[in-house]
Amino acid sequence: MGKTELRKSLLKTRQSLSVTDWKHKSQLICQNLLNSPQFNQAKTILAYFSFRQEPDLSQLFTDSSHRWGFPRCVGQSLDWHIWTHKDTVITGIYGITEPHPDAPTIASADVDLIFVPCVACDYQGYRLGYGGGYYDRMLSSPEWINKPTIGIVFEFAYLPEIPIDTWDKPLQGVCTEIALVYQ
Repeated sequence: MGKTELRKSLLKTRQSLSVTDWKHKSQLICQNLLNSPQFNQAKTILAYFSFRQEPDLSQLFTDSSHRWGFPRCVGQSLDWHIWTHKDTVITGIYGITEPHPDAPTIASADVDLIFVPCVACDYQGYRLGYGGGYYDRMLSSPEWINKPTIGIVFEFAYLPEIPIDTWDKPLQGVCTEIALVYQ
């Protein structure tokens, strides 16, 4: 199965989760992250606002011991902005919640950990995204290439193998509701 077909199938499965099941699985993912030394040692963490029933990490965002950054799609790249649970958000170009454009930005040098949204991940750490290439471009650039990354997926989307292209780079870890696994 190619990337397009796999993406479509997994998104359909994710959308079919009941709200109760989605919330429960998301809570378990958050617990696995909270128990991670990498999470607890990080000062600045890049995350995402859940979209189309992605795992919801919002219960983590009230933790003021971390500085949180969230993406804005600008052209073909992601700009990262500081956000706290008290700040406003807007709806961005793809219907995704984003920080306000005037929110302070975060430089790559200040980032300790990146939670990467995924449609799927495989056991080698490769990620299947939505097909826009935003994270692929960012994580391949020199200033981001060595940053610790954890893909966030539900267990049904953590697969033995997914189709990859030459530009795909593996993530350093994958977190599901079952476990946080480092590659």
